[in-house]
Amino acid sequence: MYDPLAKYIEHILPYFPPKLNKIFFVNSGSAASDLAVRMAQTYTSRDHLLVLEHGYHGNTATGINISSYKFNGKGGKGISPGVTSLPLPKLFNGRYRTGEEYTKNAIEQISDLINNSILPAAFIAEPVSGSGGQVPLAPGYLKTIKPFLEKHKILTILDEVQTGFGRLGDYFWGFEMHNIVPDIVILGKPMGNGHPIAAVVTTEEISDAFATGMEFFSSFGGNPVSCEAANAVLEVIEEEKLMQNAKDTGNYFLCSLTSLQKDYPVIGDIRGSGLFIGIEFINNEEKPDTKFAEMVNNSLKQHFILAGTDGPVLKIKPPLCFNKKNTDFFIEKLNEILKNHLPQ
Repeated sequence: MYDPLAKYIEHILPYFPPKLNKIFFVNSGSAASDLAVRMAQTYTSRDHLLVLEHGYHGNTATGINISSYKFNGKGGKGISPGVTSLPLPKLFNGRYRTGEEYTKNAIEQISDLINNSILPAAFIAEPVSGSGGQVPLAPGYLKTIKPFLEKHKILTILDEVQTGFGRLGDYFWGFEMHNIVPDIVILGKPMGNGHPIAAVVTTEEISDAFATGMEFFSSFGGNPVSCEAANAVLEVIEEEKLMQNAKDTGNYFLCSLTSLQKDYPVIGDIRGSGLFIGIEFINNEEKPDTKFAEMVNNSLKQHFILAGTDGPVLKIKPPLCFNKKNTDFFIEKLNEILKNHLPQ
């Protein structure tokens, strides 16, 4: 034990519901995902895992095994027998039109597993699917499915690596936007603003069950330097009111993009919260237009603007100090690109 560790624990845990009061430190989101799965499997004495399409949870063997984005992507070997992939509850150009339909499908699939004596240990998801294209899980999906999972003693793991620490503006953690309290939360790189520190936050009951005698330790997880960095990150978020900035700037960004959408039908969907925004491009047939998204992304680089893409989606997730002036510059350049690359 040392002061920076205790100081950080006292600093971070009040941001969580009282139930989530045990924290395990590691060095990366991948290691945190790996540990979260191990804890769930130990607690439930089960192995099978439920994941969402397009999910990404890390680069370890376990992380890839539970990441549809990887096992169904280039070089992937497909889904393993111990994993079931559920449809990503996406409303725009998705499989279903409502969160209720996605929930019904998920419950049916899980029920089939249970009826075949396959009892899952946990369901793992991101509150907003980053690799899926900045897709907020359909309203009501997590809120409705969680009681069903609890009934069958299936844990809920929420991956907050991309969505946590106030990025969503209205919520410090993504799970808050869905009005649930997960059993396990995964934290990653934003925790130290890129410095290697990450964590798993869980309940006392799960933590106690994990103390089986097979000691868990991380040589550098939660070391004094990392804890000082993580403390500094929280202090800056608080002192500079970065969560409020993410909310204000994000709302301004979304309004600006919506105005732009009126002039450019190629913008099919604008979604997100705070400074976690996605723009999905479509062609004349209203189908996803991946090539156009890549063109826009590469053109933005010529103006020294860094975004990202996944399929037809331009992904925008700037630093939390990003402001309205920065937004105006982005919108100006995006407007130029769309104007120059579309038929008049």
